[in-house]
Amino acid sequence: MSGEDHVQKHYSSTEITTRILSALRAVSGPDVPITPDTLAPIDHFHGKGVLATQELAAALQPKPTDHLLDIGCGIGGPARWIAAKYGCLVTGVDLTAEFCEAARELNRLCGLADRVQILHGSALALPIPNESFDRAYSQAALMNISDKRGAFREAFRVLRSGGTLGLFLAGTGGVGEPYYPLPWATTTAISFLAAPDEVGRDLQAAGFEIVYVRDIAATLAAEAADTVKRLEAEGLPPLGEHVVTGVNAKEWRINVMRSVAEGRLSQIEALARKPA
Repeated sequence: MSGEDHVQKHYSSTEITTRILSALRAVSGPDVPITPDTLAPIDHFHGKGVLATQELAAALQPKPTDHLLDIGCGIGGPARWIAAKYGCLVTGVDLTAEFCEAARELNRLCGLADRVQILHGSALALPIPNESFDRAYSQAALMNISDKRGAFREAFRVLRSGGTLGLFLAGTGGVGEPYYPLPWATTTAISFLAAPDEVGRDLQAAGFEIVYVRDIAATLAAEAADTVKRLEAEGLPPLGEHVVTGVNAKEWRINVMRSVAEGRLSQIEALARKPA
């Protein structure tokens, strides 16, 4: 089994859309509208949820005429939210076929099928022609990729001159391995973490100009410790990414937060530009 096969097996799931709609209606009522905002507690696979997508979009500053690429789009939450808020087109690519199917179904239910396209494929071989996008981003998806430089080369290839790439990803900390299992990997077998300076070097090697690469883990450490206490005392909320990822999500989320609080994980934000 290849590395990509192991990654697909980790994320593989069934009846994703049915479970999402059932959970949403159980909390908000049978007539709840299906929109990027009502889905937001569930479909943004990042510890900060939709807030992370808002921050990433603010860094990218998309215009209504732009076409954006979401690398590792999951079930499409960020793509739908950005398309709805900014009026632009978004194409998402994901390795997990079940995620792609659910993303397309949710796009249709949100009335965004004409603005958000989903493609099944790998970040290391994007099924996209050269210079097709104005901006690209990847949110909490690159931790499963060992060849980050190769992924950045692909992003560089499909961006137009002057295009920007925004990244949110977990990376190595300074005090040892993070606690496993984690949302992206149950063991180190498919977890490929890099330090912030490594991410910067790989971006430059792929041809990008660095706007910034920074680790915000220190600013999140106190909040992360509080989140661990809350999860241990109260468990998961009714709505969250665990509706998709399953019952182990509590342990995964606690391990992320403990690892951040103890300096075992960095939280990398990066913005880079393809030279004009």
